[in-house]
Amino acid sequence: MADEKTRKIQELMHQQEKIRNIAIAAHIDHGKTTFSDNLLAGAGMISKELAGKQLALDFHEDEATRGITIDSASVSMVHKLDEEYLINLIDTPGHVDFSGEVTRAMRAADGCIVLVDAVEGVMPQTETVLRQALKELVKPVLFLNKVDRLIREVKLTPQEMEKRFISVINHVNELISNIAPEGYKEKWKVTVSEGSVSFGSAFHNWALSFQYMKSKGITFKDVIDAYQNDKVKELAKKAPLHEIVLEMVIKHHPNPVQAQKYRIPKIWHGELDSEIGKSLINCDADGEPVFVPTKIVVDRHAGEVAAGRLFSGTMKQGDDVYMNLAKRNVRIQQVSVYRGAHRMVVDEVSAGNIVGVVGLKDVFTGETVSKKPMEPFEAIKHLFEPVVTKSIEATKAADLPRLVEILKQIRKEDPSIKIEIDEQTGESLMSGMGELHLEIIENRIKSEKGLPVKTSPPIIVYRETVSRESPSAEGRSPNKHNSFYMRVEPLENDVYEAIKSGELREGRVKKKNEVIFNVLSGLGWSGDMIRDVKNIYKGNIFLDETRGEVHIGEVMEMVLDAFEMVMNQGPLAREPCMKLKVSLDDTRLHEDAIHRGPAQVYPAVREGILEAMRKAGSYLLEPLQIHVIEIPDKFLGAVTKLVGSKRGQMLEVKQEGTQAEVKTKLPVAEMIGWSNDLRSATEGRGTSSLLDQLFEKVPASIQADVIRKIRRRKGLSENQ
Repeated sequence: MADEKTRKIQELMHQQEKIRNIAIAAHIDHGKTTFSDNLLAGAGMISKELAGKQLALDFHEDEATRGITIDSASVSMVHKLDEEYLINLIDTPGHVDFSGEVTRAMRAADGCIVLVDAVEGVMPQTETVLRQALKELVKPVLFLNKVDRLIREVKLTPQEMEKRFISVINHVNELISNIAPEGYKEKWKVTVSEGSVSFGSAFHNWALSFQYMKSKGITFKDVIDAYQNDKVKELAKKAPLHEIVLEMVIKHHPNPVQAQKYRIPKIWHGELDSEIGKSLINCDADGEPVFVPTKIVVDRHAGEVAAGRLFSGTMKQGDDVYMNLAKRNVRIQQVSVYRGAHRMVVDEVSAGNIVGVVGLKDVFTGETVSKKPMEPFEAIKHLFEPVVTKSIEATKAADLPRLVEILKQIRKEDPSIKIEIDEQTGESLMSGMGELHLEIIENRIKSEKGLPVKTSPPIIVYRETVSRESPSAEGRSPNKHNSFYMRVEPLENDVYEAIKSGELREGRVKKKNEVIFNVLSGLGWSGDMIRDVKNIYKGNIFLDETRGEVHIGEVMEMVLDAFEMVMNQGPLAREPCMKLKVSLDDTRLHEDAIHRGPAQVYPAVREGILEAMRKAGSYLLEPLQIHVIEIPDKFLGAVTKLVGSKRGQMLEVKQEGTQAEVKTKLPVAEMIGWSNDLRSATEGRGTSSLLDQLFEKVPASIQADVIRKIRRRKGLSENQ
């Protein structure tokens, strides 16, 4: 049986119009893992009895024990409609600390099933995952889960159920029309009549869509009767979940050839008319091979497996390929496709599929792998930056080399974790989205990798910026032969937002760049000013405003290096800088190249920028998070008090029946231990989810104290 399935997968893999690459995205606890198990069981990949109990896609021990999905895994299954189709499903986590996993899964998918709990409706995390899907031009369909709760707990009539569904569908469509790029706002709305919405219960294995109800003569009343008369198993036989959902996927999600026509121009910025551009847009299996890994998994037998999307061409064992970001040639040792949690090694894989590749030594997710050097794919942008850091060290000095290896591994498996390794001192830093994120990584190191480690209390990462434009500040080289005159001012909000959203791509600007020109002129910058842009780095922009300087071209790369150094470590507390516009106004350079090497240029430029920042009123920004807290309304007073005690602000309070929803803005520095505090304030009945993250000025009354503490922690003198 298994061999028959394997043969089918290998056969369908080459029929691109019959492939669907999809991801499932939902808020935590909306039933996503149970739902994916059901699809697998329906496709005969795991036993039906175990569906929903097996959690087939949760391989890590901590996933099974915590009951949350942390790593996304890929699965391929065959589904027969009128013909057979190959469906590659990428499971994604719902917990906000793992939103990096969701973003990466979306790069490989063309369609996504947005799963919403019919009782709870659209939640903050639903909005976040939908935003990530639409940003990558991944087409959504909607599944309303846990309908059984509406019948058994909320006891709704068929009319009330319809009303409930309509309100959730409208909410999802409102999000689509707000978030989707122009041209897709109307086109991608989900509708019951066209069949891009279905509903059911993943736990009880049934689902329905409008078309299915019509063709089989099933009504809402029949569903309610099934629950009242204990006939749910019959309902699941009459309307099996996997059939309805996979039919929705096949009819409403694009195949890779259709999807790449509009997705490639969005996620790849090379020449679309070039040979490789045409091959990508047409998802051409005979074209140049281009593979983008979206997840690195460590296999006990094969070592590192890079799972991801093959956008064009064909790959087979023994192929020599080039990793564009690592700038390295490697040889492919093995290619495979997925079945459940298992990889099947195959002879070759072709464009449009989700595949596993062995042999890409030290590969990172988001790499672009091709035959010869090419413009890499756009970096996979994560919605939130890591703002909580812990130092981690091995308890025994002898374990240091092993810890360094494990941390390098983690950096690959989860690129939204930032890791800085100090191989000399043995102390390394891990930065993540929140406490839970770091706690889980720490537990993994201890339990799975069996390495005892100790970690520091969490450290908050601040940012540095300026409040006004500075006068020109001179930075002189140690040999006094070169001077750089620097000016610093705050970067306009709309330009910063364009960098954050990925509209303005980060990186050094070599030649005239159409995209940068169009975006900045649209934001009101003059042509001259845009031509001066030389580097966009971590939310800051560098401009070269010198005119007619003979040797400037020879030192510019060094100037940009020094600019990046200061942007990584500002003057106040050596924290990263953001929202700065740094201009080089003028230079005086020595005639002789030997007197203007790195040892002269770096210190001069750094001194100039740091001095300009001091003159521009530099100040600290702290990370804040907007959380939505859900509680029974009797705890409103307790939560208001808790938020107040953490320098937080209540933004809005909604009440529905006995439930309350509170939107708050909280400084991350005050949120250490937040989940425990919230539990004790609400007798364990409050849930809190991250909606957004932003940076705001640290209150003047505590700034000096915060700077002092950071400097002390970093071993700097307490006076700047």
